[in-house]
Amino acid sequence: MSDRFRLTLAQLNPTVGDLEGNAALARAAWAAAREAGADMVALPEMFVTGYQCQDLIMKPAFEQDAVRHLTALAEACADGPTMGIGGPWAEDGKLYNAYWIMTRGRVVSRVLKHHLPNETVFDEVRLYDSGPLGGPYSVGNTRIGTPICEDAWHEDVAETLAETGAEFLLVPNGSPYYRGKFDRRMGHMVARTVETGLPLVYLNMVGAQDDQVFDGGSFVLNPHGELAALLPVFDDCTAHVDFVRDGAGGWRAETGPLAVHPDPWEQDYRAMVQSLRDYCGKTGFGQVLLGLSGGVDSALVATIAADALGPDNVRCVMLPSKYTGQASLDDAAEVARRLGCRLDTVSIAAPVDAVEGSLAHLFEGTDPGLTEENIQSRLRGVALMAISNKFGEMLLTTGNKSEVAVGYATIYGDMAGGYNPLKDLYKTRVFQTCRWRNAQHRNWMMGPAGEVIPPQVIDKPPSAELREDQRDDDSLPPYEVLDVILEQLIDREASVAEVVAMGHDRETVKHVEWLIYLSEYKRFQSAPGTRLTPRAFWLDRRYPIVNRWRDPT
Repeated sequence: MSDRFRLTLAQLNPTVGDLEGNAALARAAWAAAREAGADMVALPEMFVTGYQCQDLIMKPAFEQDAVRHLTALAEACADGPTMGIGGPWAEDGKLYNAYWIMTRGRVVSRVLKHHLPNETVFDEVRLYDSGPLGGPYSVGNTRIGTPICEDAWHEDVAETLAETGAEFLLVPNGSPYYRGKFDRRMGHMVARTVETGLPLVYLNMVGAQDDQVFDGGSFVLNPHGELAALLPVFDDCTAHVDFVRDGAGGWRAETGPLAVHPDPWEQDYRAMVQSLRDYCGKTGFGQVLLGLSGGVDSALVATIAADALGPDNVRCVMLPSKYTGQASLDDAAEVARRLGCRLDTVSIAAPVDAVEGSLAHLFEGTDPGLTEENIQSRLRGVALMAISNKFGEMLLTTGNKSEVAVGYATIYGDMAGGYNPLKDLYKTRVFQTCRWRNAQHRNWMMGPAGEVIPPQVIDKPPSAELREDQRDDDSLPPYEVLDVILEQLIDREASVAEVVAMGHDRETVKHVEWLIYLSEYKRFQSAPGTRLTPRAFWLDRRYPIVNRWRDPT
């Protein structure tokens, strides 16, 4: 019996629907494993299709095409290590999330996912059938058990595999990021090693799909939770893990790479950069543009865009009106200069006069107000979308989670665009993220190092500048108060009474609650954006648009 086993972990970035491209990534990983003398190469969950496919996986032609690619992959990777790769499998009228085991040119086993997640961003009960509890498969003289992603968050799958002869556990995942997620994963996986007494390999994919970012951070645990290897978060990488038999005949992983795990501020920022980079790369956009107002939100989005795509691929547009102050013009110019991005100026003063003039006979006798403010915002949207259409640059929106939550944004105006990196970042975290980026630079950032967001942009009172002397706190509670209320009502689903018991004014809390529900229709039509928390707007939180209920407490 062999006393060594080498496993190659392919922590890679697939693209949903790019079957040929994903299969090519798998072949390259297999070749690297063969070169390294590995016994097996492992790729993440549903790798050949990309993840998550949502209802695309229910299309028979897509599922059948994926199977064809998997079969061809098995034939192409005959002379070398075993491959494990995630992909769909249909049998007896049922569709499964499966893990394919390929050896010597043929498929020798398929593991079928048993526990199907049906919360937050996951709808797997809608998409797949639950596979039976199964046993391990053999690779050479080694028996490997594979709980697929969610299966490893429950005791029964790992327990069954251990009882039926598994010698270590290989867990392929498509586990998306949210703040604090890594610690939850680690806690569950340590529990599986303690319960079974087996080593465990946790393999996660990287890259972004729509709002979700897969953060990698794959790791290897020896029995009882001892960390043997940790791969970097968010980075594509291929690593080789060596197992040796101990004196009792069981496997133990030798110490491998131990990457430094970054703090939550860096992980959030990396997620926003990676999601925009992949959203553009996977949809075919090479360049972006945004309205740069001189405010903190657009400055941060411009910085994220420069870090994701490079400053030369970011166009900033200042769209002044008669209410735009000189300080805003100067601040926007300084942000663009520090980032090295192009800045164009398009005045909306004349278009505003023209639209207001054309409506004057209808609006006669009414007082100017929100309608006139929104005309400005919508004309900015028209100008930005015209530039986007003309030059093929994707328009980014810049509203933070606080604004998105209470509807402090104009639909068909500043909400127009294709992607919003700040969609799940509350305003108070926007300020801190700007300060973090000014003090930090990493090799994955394509923008310049140093203080790229001027301190005066971060420190000045936020304003939409749609009327004279306007400030955000004219219409909203101060952000340090608003964000606490929003986090309780949205992220924690707290009652009004619970928030009031924290010391907040009941009238203020009820007003915020009213704004949240009133703005549901806006969020329904808003651009997708980076998911940073378990209660991001889109798939995590699904509320009706028509809804008369309000909390009576």
